[in-house]
Amino acid sequence: MTLRHARRLGWSAAATVVAGLIAAPAAVADTAPDTTSPTVTVSSPDFPAGGPATRYAGQKGTFVLRTADPAPPGGTASGVACVRYGWDYLGVSSGCDGPGAVRPDGDGTVTLNLQVVNWGTNTLTVEVTDRAGNVGRAGYTFYAPSNPNPPRTLGDVDGDGVADILVPDAQGNLQYLGVNATGTVPGSTVRAAVAPDRTGWASYQVAHRGWSNDHAPSADDFFVHKPGQGYLYLYRNVDYGSFGQTWTGADRSTECVDDTATVVACPADFAKDWSKADQLVAFGPVDGGTEPSLVTLEGGNLWLHSGGDFAYGYQQARKLTTSGAWNGYDLIAPGPDAAGDLALWARDRATGELHAYPVPKRADGTPDFSALADPSGHVVATGFTTAAYPTLGSSGDGDGDGGPDLWAVTADRHLMTFGGWSAPKDLGALR
Repeated sequence: MTLRHARRLGWSAAATVVAGLIAAPAAVADTAPDTTSPTVTVSSPDFPAGGPATRYAGQKGTFVLRTADPAPPGGTASGVACVRYGWDYLGVSSGCDGPGAVRPDGDGTVTLNLQVVNWGTNTLTVEVTDRAGNVGRAGYTFYAPSNPNPPRTLGDVDGDGVADILVPDAQGNLQYLGVNATGTVPGSTVRAAVAPDRTGWASYQVAHRGWSNDHAPSADDFFVHKPGQGYLYLYRNVDYGSFGQTWTGADRSTECVDDTATVVACPADFAKDWSKADQLVAFGPVDGGTEPSLVTLEGGNLWLHSGGDFAYGYQQARKLTTSGAWNGYDLIAPGPDAAGDLALWARDRATGELHAYPVPKRADGTPDFSALADPSGHVVATGFTTAAYPTLGSSGDGDGDGGPDLWAVTADRHLMTFGGWSAPKDLGALR
């Protein structure tokens, strides 16, 4: 029930004559609606309105919202019910039952820890609603300077210098959790409406490790694919993982190379689009730098796509295996270790065995993919069945020992992290 009006009680000035006696004044309910809008002011010690800021774009800052509900003339204030907030434009008011509504503390204060995703001038818009349904709004404008020394961490999506685990929540939004997380509260979330079909991320493969140097910040771009579709979506990460900009297409490689990087005619089974890619993982830069590369599973074989900007199709394709034996394996790309060496991991869906295939550097600095010839080798662990762990992944080194680590989502949606692929830790239920 929503309280729409506040009331006040008064005593009438009239007396009533009963049987020749003057009766005492009677209590009368006198309605005085609360039609006065509540107010809110915003301040930030990290991003002061008059500057200078003590933090940079891409970093989180504290924002303090102080609310008040003035009493209407001759009446009583109904009290602040909630606030909503957002960057620049909030849209139509959805009241306190809508998404993003926050209840203030007893003194009417709300303290927020928000990531500022845009360099330059930003506006935080706040809406406050009282219990009578009156609405007040305020805007807080400030300047966020660019970071002269931004973090450059492969696997990092939100620009905080920590690689991220990406998992959809129950509503189809995409959650970011740092690879060193100790719980399951997401650091940030990308709305379901930002997914390619505008309804959710759960049906898509999302790969990320590396970024194009033609944009800032230095945080992972997204490759998003639905098995069977010929189109590969590329989300340029220009706003610290908020992905407010629209996606573009990742062009298919048009040129093939052999294991010496010599351009050759593409094999007969090379597809001209991404429709044959049953799986797709972001492998990591194979030539140094930060440019991403992809490994796809197509027709039972592995392909490497690397060496250029996917937005223009400059990358080259290389067929890594010819046995056709890779069907039935879930691919995992753990990224480089402390020495810069890459690897590919895989789970045998039939047995639950985990395989770790080393991809070391040769003397000339090029990666050696020979360990991928036979997918049945290099077993490092067992028990990773699809029933126990429907989802397996790796976002790099989570425990700081220099080697990449596994993470998993259990059948009851608990997030598990591992030291390498042992010593499991249950971080709790995912949203």
